[in-house]
Amino acid sequence: AAIAAGADGLIIEVHPNPAEAMSDGDQSITPDEFATLMKRIKIISATLERHLEE
Repeated sequence: AAIAAGADGLIIEVHPNPAEAMSDGDQSITPDEFATLMKRIKIISATLERHLEE
C-alpha cells in the first residue's frame, strides 16, 4: 500500500527469529517473509512504473 500511495522508501525490520530479537521483535519479519514481501513489492512497483532499488 505504501508504494501505491507514493512512498519513496520503506523501512522493514528483518530478524531470523523475531520472538528472540532484543528490540522491535513484534514489528519484525523473518528473512523468508521479507523475500515474499519483496516479490510482491516488485510486482506492484512494475505495475505502477515506479523504479525500485534494492
